[in-house]
Amino acid sequence: MRATRALIHINHFIHNLQLVRSQCPQQAICVAVKADAYGHGAIPLSQAALQNGATHLAVATLEEAAQLREAGLSAPILLFSLLTPEEIPEAVSLHLQPFETSARGLELYAQASAAQGRRTGIHLKVDTGMGRIGCPPEQVAELALFIHQSPHLELAGLATHFPSADEEDPHYTQEQVGRFQMALQSCASFAPQQIHAANSGAIVAHPQARFTMVRPGIMLYGYYPSHDQKRHLDLKPVMELRSKLVHIKRIKKGDTVSYGRSWTAPHETVIGTIPAGYADGYNRLLSNQGWVAVNGRQCPVVGRVCMDQFMVDLGPQAQDELYDDVVLFGGDAPAPSAEDIADLCQSISYEVTCRIDKRVPRVYEGL
Repeated sequence: MRATRALIHINHFIHNLQLVRSQCPQQAICVAVKADAYGHGAIPLSQAALQNGATHLAVATLEEAAQLREAGLSAPILLFSLLTPEEIPEAVSLHLQPFETSARGLELYAQASAAQGRRTGIHLKVDTGMGRIGCPPEQVAELALFIHQSPHLELAGLATHFPSADEEDPHYTQEQVGRFQMALQSCASFAPQQIHAANSGAIVAHPQARFTMVRPGIMLYGYYPSHDQKRHLDLKPVMELRSKLVHIKRIKKGDTVSYGRSWTAPHETVIGTIPAGYADGYNRLLSNQGWVAVNGRQCPVVGRVCMDQFMVDLGPQAQDELYDDVVLFGGDAPAPSAEDIADLCQSISYEVTCRIDKRVPRVYEGL
């Protein structure tokens, strides 16, 4: 196996899911496994989720849904993104439960469902303030009536999404909850099967938004949505990115390292080379500012991160040996977390795990 690999701690994922269940004992749990389960592997993570209390899965594309169906997963799968007319028949054939926001979209789903002799569950998406996709709250009753009157559709859910549930100021999210409750009242006679709004941030901070189903995402993979989030849950990172030292050499004061000669040794020291780079998802922005853990020490990244390799300063007294393990992120201290990496790159932990390329093998532990 390649030296650079992503260890996926399934037991940590199950631990995080159990924390969600402890917060939401009465709610159905829809696990977001889009983007290959945030880079962790959609099929094994979906299997683990369904075996440990999750009721629904959620993806963003038809390809992601098809992968789960081909793996034999029959659980309800929500489709978060809107489709074009050409894609809708496949969504129906895969027995997906899509988000929809318009009368035209509902007509297309009704036509495709009729042609296939099927009934499709629709989740009406309401825009209460995200400003991305969703119908206005005042249109919910009309669209719900359309679904109710169609013999080939059913109202599987009513949903909305929060852009800032993880922030310290709760007022905007509280206003959204109020608008969503008004939309719900307008279609209550049509009895949506699931009512859902709470993402990871809202599950923790806005219990009134849990309704009948919650949609945890990043918290299942071990991270809070933002630094503003109160961290009273013991989340455990699921991905640990590891590699090995494949080259070690001593350099003199004044020697330079990597492209552009952007780092000059301030004294004699030992440099280690790690066979991972930005093509693997290890961000080039970590050049001269990131760090890794080597034999229990924090070792800084020196020089520019290359496509397939980067270098670290092991220190002038280093006793490390070839092929010693290196933790790039996600392990115990002094290794950085995905949040630490995100902070250095002015990004978010979601992007850090999603960026780990397919050429990095996933090794599943704790199954």
